[in-house]
Amino acid sequence: MEYKVKTYEEALDVIEEIGLLPLAPLIPDFPSLNTITLAKYWHSESEFDPWIWRTKFSTDGVAAYGKFIKKKSVLVSLQLLPYVKKVLGYTESVEERYFNGNVSKQAFDIYKIISQEEGIDTRSLRMMAGLKEKDSKRIFENALLELQGTMDIVISGIHEKRNAEGEKKGWSSTAFETYDSWANRNRIESINIDKEDARKYLISFFSNVCSNDSRKKLEKIFV
Repeated sequence: MEYKVKTYEEALDVIEEIGLLPLAPLIPDFPSLNTITLAKYWHSESEFDPWIWRTKFSTDGVAAYGKFIKKKSVLVSLQLLPYVKKVLGYTESVEERYFNGNVSKQAFDIYKIISQEEGIDTRSLRMMAGLKEKDSKRIFENALLELQGTMDIVISGIHEKRNAEGEKKGWSSTAFETYDSWANRNRIESINIDKEDARKYLISFFSNVCSNDSRKKLEKIFV
């Protein structure tokens, strides 16, 4: 599985072909965005910068982006997305799972804020959640990881920090949106099958695009 890409469009072709593209190596003998691109373009702020692409895919609605697997950032094709969601996610709502003791209070509170302020940036989200202090950073980050790991939220883009003159200032801030909102905006329909059938579909798909070693690893991920 050897890919080398230079443009955003070429990277999108790879995502659509193999269904899943981690930002960094995650699965043995399986591509990642940083292995199929040239290091010199990363953080170049040019049209060839994969660091810019990672959120552009989500902003454009052509691939989902978030820390969905093993707390690592991955891109998921629109074809596979409903199946990945079915396997990693839950049929119960976040609220139902919270009241059943299966979602932390911090994650539940943050989810409620995101659902009311779709596309909210990290800075605003921390402030509204009352977690802007330095010693609350880990709590905040863990809550975001929890919600991304069950695909209740996705990274929907970035917000650029600008000064009074409108000039870019400092680091951009990640923006979050509920999966349901992002999927509805981008016309991603849910699938009416159970988790096991969705898992079988994913394994069958990956059997045709990757090595046996990669497929076995993916089988363990999509349990």
